[in-house]
Amino acid sequence: MLALRLARGAHPLVLLRRLFVATAAAGTGFLVLGALGHAAAHPDTAGDSLARLLWCAVPLAATTQLAVSVARTDPAARLQRGMTAAGLGPLRLTLLAATSTALSCLLGILLSFAAFLSLRNNLGGTGTGHRFVDANLLGAGHPVPLVGALILLSVIPLTAAAATAFALRPRTEPGAINFALPATTTAPSGLPWGVALTAAGLAVEAYTSPAAGTPGGLLPLPGRLIVSPPSVLIGWGLAAFGLVLAGPGLVYLSGQLLCAGRPGALRLLSGRVLQEESHRLGRPIGVLCAVASAAYAAAAVYEAAPSRPLGPFTAIGAAVILACVSASALTAAWESRTARAHTTAALRRLGASASVLHRATALRTLALLLVLGPLTWTVAEMATLPLVH
Repeated sequence: MLALRLARGAHPLVLLRRLFVATAAAGTGFLVLGALGHAAAHPDTAGDSLARLLWCAVPLAATTQLAVSVARTDPAARLQRGMTAAGLGPLRLTLLAATSTALSCLLGILLSFAAFLSLRNNLGGTGTGHRFVDANLLGAGHPVPLVGALILLSVIPLTAAAATAFALRPRTEPGAINFALPATTTAPSGLPWGVALTAAGLAVEAYTSPAAGTPGGLLPLPGRLIVSPPSVLIGWGLAAFGLVLAGPGLVYLSGQLLCAGRPGALRLLSGRVLQEESHRLGRPIGVLCAVASAAYAAAAVYEAAPSRPLGPFTAIGAAVILACVSASALTAAWESRTARAHTTAALRRLGASASVLHRATALRTLALLLVLGPLTWTVAEMATLPLVH
């Protein structure tokens, strides 16, 4: 009840972020139900149905990351003065944040279930929804086990709530909690390991990928991924995980490049902010780079295989993943801005104008684009070459 009361009285921006989590959960739930409907309509292709269901883990991971990012910026998850005396200590605030995340995901699941039944004409519709998704793809006319659907759908809020509780768990002594990562200028240690994993993943993919002209040699997306070699998926996974692991180090490197030489006040301010916020911004930006690299490679593969059309479930899954990782990166940037509020206020009191702070923000963004853009494109090109040539 407390979670519902806080949600009702929250700021509109907080409600908008929670609504976005619900929308992402709805997209993931619809993909899960689509895989279940395909299994009900094609009981003789268990491997195909299982692969469709396993591919739902990717949008599930993206939804979970977004839910955790939104929970970190939720004012209700921060310990305020007097909350401990009222019985809301660090542990209860963590449970409250997890409950709010689960409720947001539950709302999305209910929407996806209603849309699924409507498109299958199980709610007495007239079939107008078929212009968006073919009812045959959802297993129309074949009964879907209700208990199995509820069990599979329950994985989404439970995973998001568990990840939120783990990310916001109390890390300090009783009576004091800090959900924000400490500001530090220490260089992250994951850059060498991330580069090594990315290189290893590209090497595995290049060594084991069949020729593009070989049947089954190209890498289709969900629903068409049954014949792809597991080694190709392992290579892509290693390369993507390497980018995520190297994310904080790359953000820190961007700050170092801004501070190189004899920087002026603007470059020095921008570089120091990137160095201090590398631990907070690095992982979401690394995930965004990994997803952008995979999207570029997948688009190149589809262009080389026009006989494999882009299905509706692939489009929905790609939209959920891209939207979630982009929103997670923006949410991390907002969290970073909030954490620097006292520093920004001090700079304004010292005479820094708003235009200077805006130019510093633009300079940080430009530095990140110049460092991460070419790297993401290079990894995408190297991942695509063994598959299309």
